[in-house]
Amino acid sequence: MLRLRTSDADFERRFARLVDDRRESDGDVARAVTDILHDVRARGDAALADYTQRLDRHTLASDTDWRIPAEDCRAAFEALDPTLREALELAADRITAYHRDQLPAERDFTDDAGVRLGARWSAVDAAGLYVPGGRAAYPSSLLMNAIPAKVAGVERLVVVTPTPNGQSNPLVLAAAHLAGVDEVWRVGGAQAIGALAYGTARIAPVDAVVGPGNAYVAEAKRQLYGVVGIDMVAGPSEILVIADGRNDPDWIAADLLSQAEHDPAAQSILITDDAAFADLVADAVDVQCAQLTTHRTARESWDAHGVIILVSDLAAESPVLANRLAAEHVELAVDDPEALFALLRHAGSVFLGRHTPEAVGDYVAGPNHVLPTGRRARFASGLSVLDFMKRTSFISLDAAALGRIGPAAIALAHAEGLPAHARSVELRLP
Repeated sequence: MLRLRTSDADFERRFARLVDDRRESDGDVARAVTDILHDVRARGDAALADYTQRLDRHTLASDTDWRIPAEDCRAAFEALDPTLREALELAADRITAYHRDQLPAERDFTDDAGVRLGARWSAVDAAGLYVPGGRAAYPSSLLMNAIPAKVAGVERLVVVTPTPNGQSNPLVLAAAHLAGVDEVWRVGGAQAIGALAYGTARIAPVDAVVGPGNAYVAEAKRQLYGVVGIDMVAGPSEILVIADGRNDPDWIAADLLSQAEHDPAAQSILITDDAAFADLVADAVDVQCAQLTTHRTARESWDAHGVIILVSDLAAESPVLANRLAAEHVELAVDDPEALFALLRHAGSVFLGRHTPEAVGDYVAGPNHVLPTGRRARFASGLSVLDFMKRTSFISLDAAALGRIGPAAIALAHAEGLPAHARSVELRLP
């Protein structure tokens, strides 16, 4: 775990190194993914079957080997413990309500020149949703990705998910039923992303691909952007907690570990102005980490990527540092979180106050937990209904309106050396 002090002479150099640390895939991953995608495009289902047998030890032969029936998803939902089913339904209801409020308004107006202008929004026809298997088999992620697509009006929603040794996660199947997923395919990895983008004999192509995954999945999405739309290229999870010494150190330690347990490459950072409090948090991290069933992952993450930054003036220094880090999650555990929030320009999602742990945002708060990582919050936003929609502008002129603005279009077309553009307007003028 790295400790930094803003008062140290070498702080800027060490902090800059922290900011620039990507913790993401290397060139070997990119090359491997390129080969996989070429293979899937060339051989389709045969390539999927080969990769699935080799990587997941699952044979794709019969229809049920390839695809999980809708009735299995429904049965998984009905078999849930009632308390867990109610929790899943509460999460789905809150996610749906929040994302319905994101639906964009259409525009249709006539300006002073008599030109009718506007924009119409429509959903993509089909969206693909990657749901990880293994370590990261999370029903909450399925809800966070599928519900915005359904709210947007996507007609066909396709899930791809690896099923190691043929075993599927019943919670994921239950979430698929609750979210109204149309197809669930037993394929994963970069090859599944290729199948969604290019299509195969069995799996029809989609228009947009979303969802979390490992480095290979993220790289496949990056390489296929343009063939399909994507939500984002996501890296390892990260949390930044800005906390004063009036917090319970056990609470803050738990918040830091909530991201560390995701992945050995995840990063947890604490900024505080209280050195004694920082020591108490570090001790609490050690104690709590040893008690977690995920302790190996969390320990590796904290030891390799954990950071405590001690500042002299929390109100003045922490927003500056936070904006440079542009973290996926930012907690403001201070007396006046609104004052700090007003100064934050770059963050995926912000959690205001001592009683707002990031974990509540992962499940039931409502806003999407699919967020930009790796400083991408400088220019990107979390997943929303807009990731499944596109805007079509429209223009309508009558002869009078064309007469008012057409001459300017003619002048610009000639200035750009495009006479056919100019003539298409000139022919319509008196």
